Amino acid sequence: MSAKVLFLCTANACRSQMAEGWLRHLAAGRFEAASAGTRPGGLDPRAVAAMAEIGVDISGQRSESVEDHLSPRPDVVITVCDAAAQSCPSFPGATRVLRWSFPDPAAARGSDEQVRAAFREVRDGLRRRIEAWLAEPEQASVRTQAGRR
Repeated sequence: MSAKVLFLCTANACRSQMAEGWLRHLAAGRFEAASAGTRPGGLDPRAVAAMAEIGVDISGQRSESVEDHLSPRPDVVITVCDAAAQSCPSFPGATRVLRWSFPDPAAARGSDEQVRAAFREVRDGLRRRIEAWLAEPEQASVRTQAGRR
């Protein structure tokens, strides 16, 4: 059984969706990736476009509520925005809760190119953070604990 990793954000529209796509792409089945929002608002097409630029398709993902992921419980919860970290200070049953802070690219202002650049910056930052997390030795123990459930 793969360990379940839940990326949590407020709207589950951009950051958490891109993180879910990255984990699926980078971890090659080592983890079950999911994402949710404290107040889900729909998948942002600009996040889909930013991920498509680098060959990761998230167009089939959907915006879900955190309540949809209470059972079975996730092994790891990673908040990718400060608001989600504040509204979900703990997550019952999770082995680990991590807090990663990324700016909301949907809040970017300026020209179309400047907004696209904001999405790309968050996309690339999430990739670097997930690659570093996957390289941590603790990930082997998370997968082992999930297999015991």
